[in-house]
Amino acid sequence: MLHDAFHFSSLVWDWPIAIYLFLLGISAGATTLSVLLRRKGAGSESGIIKATAILAPLSVVLGLLILIFHLARPWTFWKLMFHYQFDSVMSMGVMLFQVYMAVLFAWLAVVFRTEIETLRRHLLQEKFAFVDNLIAWLARIERLLAPLLLLLAVLLGAYTGFLLSALKTYPLLNNPVLPVLFLISGVSSGIASTILLAVTLFKENHHSQGVSFVHRFERPVLAVEVLLLVCFFTGLYFGGGQKEAAMWAAIGSGFWAQVFWLGVVGIGMLLPQLLALLAPAPLRAKNGYLVLVCSLTLVGILLLRYFVLYAGQMTVV
Repeated sequence: MLHDAFHFSSLVWDWPIAIYLFLLGISAGATTLSVLLRRKGAGSESGIIKATAILAPLSVVLGLLILIFHLARPWTFWKLMFHYQFDSVMSMGVMLFQVYMAVLFAWLAVVFRTEIETLRRHLLQEKFAFVDNLIAWLARIERLLAPLLLLLAVLLGAYTGFLLSALKTYPLLNNPVLPVLFLISGVSSGIASTILLAVTLFKENHHSQGVSFVHRFERPVLAVEVLLLVCFFTGLYFGGGQKEAAMWAAIGSGFWAQVFWLGVVGIGMLLPQLLALLAPAPLRAKNGYLVLVCSLTLVGILLLRYFVLYAGQMTVV
């Protein structure tokens, strides 16, 4: 049964693509939240923004490395970096990554301006002093950088869904709700991953401005995600024909139906909410509780990527 779930004749994209989509969602979600947090006055002292400084670029780099080595000819990937094809979703994605990463590093340089200047002087003395002037200039246009980065992060989160929805021969994947669903679940993964890193690596208090701000988004984002899932499957059901067949094949029975109901819905959505309702207040005040809830959420979102990718390729037009 397990072999059949991961190996079937209509399968084109396999598990590395699911991880790739998951990592891009984390980057987009974390960046979106940190830009909004920055508008509240948070700076480089915030554990959430520190977590984003690690997660946002690293997730994209790891995702691209996975994608490159998954290609039949990975050594030709450099051509995508310079030869754009405006009718190719993959090529447009590479262009988006390049602009997103450039603006992300510029914004992070402004946020961590003092730390970068101190480190440069400590290691290089007066060498590369122009870097300070460059960051100072970027700081003057932060009001432009921040909304641009927010827009690029939203586009990156939606792109993960557009990439799959472009597969027109698969009725479950060729769904207009998919880009929005992946964008919102990416924000959810950004919430979980930034809190997880902030409280473990940077010892951020769970009552801090950053964690409290990000945590407030958790339930509204989950509610929107559930609504989008309902719309996603309702559209397939009323689409009839192969669309309805694809829906029942995905959530009706079999291995991927179990992954959806037990993993995505049970572990990723219901269990964290049950813990929030049933856990006593002293337990909820501990960082270990946040680590557990965030880990469950991330597992659920990763399983959602796997479910959509594999279940979506089981039914062909």
